Amino acid sequence: MGKEKKPRILIIYTGGTIGMIENPDTRSLQPFDFTHLIDNVPKIKKLDYFIDNIQFNPPIDSSDMSPQHWVDIARHIDNNYDRFDGFVVLHGTDTMAYTASALSFMLENLHKPVIITGSQLPIGEVRTDGEENLITALQIAAATDINGNPMVREVAILFENYLWRGNRSTKMSADNFNAFKSNNYPSLAKIGLGIHFNEEALWRTKSIRPLKVQYGLDNAVIVLDLTPGITEQVLRYQLATPGIKGIVLKTYGAGNAPTAQWFTQAIKDAVDNGMVILNVTQCVNGGVHPMMYMSGNQLASTGVISGHDITSEAAITKMMYLFGLGLSTDEVKRYLNCSLCGEVTI
Repeated sequence: MGKEKKPRILIIYTGGTIGMIENPDTRSLQPFDFTHLIDNVPKIKKLDYFIDNIQFNPPIDSSDMSPQHWVDIARHIDNNYDRFDGFVVLHGTDTMAYTASALSFMLENLHKPVIITGSQLPIGEVRTDGEENLITALQIAAATDINGNPMVREVAILFENYLWRGNRSTKMSADNFNAFKSNNYPSLAKIGLGIHFNEEALWRTKSIRPLKVQYGLDNAVIVLDLTPGITEQVLRYQLATPGIKGIVLKTYGAGNAPTAQWFTQAIKDAVDNGMVILNVTQCVNGGVHPMMYMSGNQLASTGVISGHDITSEAAITKMMYLFGLGLSTDEVKRYLNCSLCGEVTI
């Protein structure tokens, strides 16, 4: 029998804690050169993969992540898609869920794994989660099913003991190694002594089509968080923000909002003027059920769209993607009300 082909994995290092190492002279943390990755993580040699890397220069703090950086990541994947079996994106944790959500929409017809990971401690530390996260991400990016097809065919976040769907994930902890969770969708894999895939939860399409990357993102979208005491003046000012096409309205509980006539009228006026407003719950579990309470029902009657159980990260990036396609207001509303790549349960 012929020798099996080595999995080919491309690492894209954008920045973040995982890529830091302590300078022996100054004792401060600085990004290390990923061309010396094997020197810093010698266990990678045991994987026996072909691994190449691309680095952002300079590496960015994830707090500075922008739609242009998402375009850069997507372009690297697009340009190397046929040459590699899987992709591992190393990223700071703070905006990781936004990046994972954005990429899930931008990478249409994705049929290969894009595994995003990072760490809470630098990879150069004696006790670090970075080394384990990187190695596990590489193994997941190389994993195949019994037919030799990629096991994971979507954008996913790997952190500590779990693999989550990227557009279902939220950063839940600034301190724990298990920093991410998907509150409304099961894990794609559990990592213990082995990697145990939840095959029923993995994204599957009926047909394989060529990768099509949508680079146009329109960031004319804002998030409006409801709080007790919000006034009509403040609400109308936010709804009238110049240049804005869409609003993610973060409401209470099952999608509830104030029932005062001025509130309902302000929202209705914005919708009538062409604003797309998506109702997303502030709760980390559950979703919007607009018909459950009168206040939610009243909001729905103004033309506000139910976000169901979508995360706010997926909601805002989905809007950017849909407006970036140049769709009409009605088309944007229609696509917000359906699942494009497993981001929402309708």
